[in-house]
Amino acid sequence: MAGRGVRSLNEAFRGLSLSSQTCREAASHRIPQSTITRSMATEVPLPTSVDAHSHWRPATTVPLTIFNFPSFEPARLESWSAKHLHLPLRRDILHLAVVYEGDNTRQGTASTKTRWEVAGSHKKMRPQKGTGRARVGTRQSPILRGGGKTFGPRPRDFGTKITRKVYDLAWRTALSYRYRRAELVVCQDGMELPLPAEFEALVEAGQLQDELQRSFKARWVSQVLDANEWGRRNGRSTFITTTPRDNLFEALGEVPNYGRALDIEDVDVKDLLETGRLVVERAALKEMIESHQSDLVAKVFVANAALPKAPESGKILVE
Repeated sequence: MAGRGVRSLNEAFRGLSLSSQTCREAASHRIPQSTITRSMATEVPLPTSVDAHSHWRPATTVPLTIFNFPSFEPARLESWSAKHLHLPLRRDILHLAVVYEGDNTRQGTASTKTRWEVAGSHKKMRPQKGTGRARVGTRQSPILRGGGKTFGPRPRDFGTKITRKVYDLAWRTALSYRYRRAELVVCQDGMELPLPAEFEALVEAGQLQDELQRSFKARWVSQVLDANEWGRRNGRSTFITTTPRDNLFEALGEVPNYGRALDIEDVDVKDLLETGRLVVERAALKEMIESHQSDLVAKVFVANAALPKAPESGKILVE
């Protein structure tokens, strides 16, 4: 047994010496330099120093084209602040604003009467025993027809709260979302639907009835919207003006499937997101932004300190 173990140990050492010799021969064999290739990434030297002023900076302004209505011809190019029309999409903030507006729109006037508010005698209707019928109490019982309502709705306030800065941010986020998708059309001030001169002459002469006038305005505004790709086929449009315009508001009221017109006082965040396109007067857009930038303007007075000013928008670039 001892001799067999010695022979096995000798064979193991002999194999170990052969493997080490093979490794030395492989190490001595070198690959020629001509066979080594370098990629484009290894050939470019790494920068030795980084310039502190070479980092990327986001744009502070965005261009905005002002169009003529209803020809849809560009009138001028203006520069608006990125904090007004180029904010990132925040679905959570938009959801908070829409829910806040919906909750505060609910009237909460639903009301029912309890058994103590229903008119009538509160006397027991029939004896407890002896009639063979089910026992019953007063006529105001909730289990009887015409009785009171158990756990019915009562007048309440469904309104919720949201901070002013978050709500203002939701306004500008909705406008920025429309701007990024090229669905925000800004027109010159005084946006009104022009009518043909022949039609106005017939109206002044009293030769057209009210029904004919409404039908003509409806057809005229539908043709204008279809020509500009603002109509029903393109998802309807919402027109926002500073003051009500008679022709525009009346004509769009006849064709609600083409679009709608709103005064700036009646616009909410939900209105900015519903239809396929926003057609806004420049003055109306300016007023909406100026009234919803509380998170950009500080209202705390500090002595001997310069308060941050609101971002400037509306600078003319090309006219």
